Amino acid sequence: MTGQQRYSAQALRDFATRVLDKAGMQAQLAATVADVLVEGDLLGHTTHGLALLGPYVAEIEKGQMSCTGEPGVLSDKGAAVLWDGGRLPGPWLVTRAIEELLPRARQFGSATLVIRRSHHIACLASYLLKAVEQDMLIVLASSDPAGRSVAPFGGTEAVFTPNPIAAGIPAASPLLIDISASVTTNGMSARMAQQGRQFDEEWLIDAQGNPTRDPSTLFASPPGTILPVGGLSAGHKGYGLALLVEALTGGLAGYGRADDASGWGATVYLSLYDTVGFCGKQAFRRQMDWLAEQCRGNRPRPGVEAVRLPGDRALALRAQQLEQGVALEDVIVPALQRLADTCAVPFPASR
Repeated sequence: MTGQQRYSAQALRDFATRVLDKAGMQAQLAATVADVLVEGDLLGHTTHGLALLGPYVAEIEKGQMSCTGEPGVLSDKGAAVLWDGGRLPGPWLVTRAIEELLPRARQFGSATLVIRRSHHIACLASYLLKAVEQDMLIVLASSDPAGRSVAPFGGTEAVFTPNPIAAGIPAASPLLIDISASVTTNGMSARMAQQGRQFDEEWLIDAQGNPTRDPSTLFASPPGTILPVGGLSAGHKGYGLALLVEALTGGLAGYGRADDASGWGATVYLSLYDTVGFCGKQAFRRQMDWLAEQCRGNRPRPGVEAVRLPGDRALALRAQQLEQGVALEDVIVPALQRLADTCAVPFPASR
């Protein structure tokens, strides 16, 4: 965060909604997409917030993102649902999926919805509070069957996307987990390469399998690949996680890397678990709050100020930015201002 320019979260939502509307997106879809993108920035996931607004508009202009319509229901067994997203905006589809699953999870205890042919779904963490605030444990995972940037452990040829997986866990202070099966992401690699920066550690390998800190390796010819979580020594862990995400997304969808998928998009897995429907809300919270206390109260190792839980920093940042304004990265503001000029939509004034 630069802290140099801050903007009202609502003003940014209104701006993004108007830009998407000008691009031809149906009003309800535009408002939902804008909300999810700004939520990403509020939580500090700046590569998957409003930085995506320009690329989304470009996808609309190329006819790669649908702007109206409804998902097609391919299968509905009550607690297990499969949709064809028809390349509708991922943020709208996932938000709709959560709304669809809430009453089903309350009825059955848990419910799962898988989406094939969704467009990109932005920041996974952006959706978690929508379920957690309803006393639901949520698990969300995504893969892009048309994208390849991560090699299997021990290999040099890309097979997977970073394959993110996230979970929102109800607690006194909710636990918000948002990780990926790769040690870094495509978005962060692209930003670092654009800025001429290198990673602190060897998080990629070049086409010959040599480790490197240089993110531009990913965009070379022939391209390098991002390492799985665990890196050179323990990447079998991320490799296994990548395969699990593939099974939950492409496997359950019946649509994935075995098909001739094209275009930037996603196959999505989403499950809700009603804490009230299992042991009960209070019993669940007692377990999770005890664990949280044990972690936060843990004696930190040298050089670490305090032990945090996933979501602690994001939720504190979110509260601060809702009050003081959203601090946008320096690389994001000029791109948004150019988009504002192109779409003839005024860009919000900074605070």
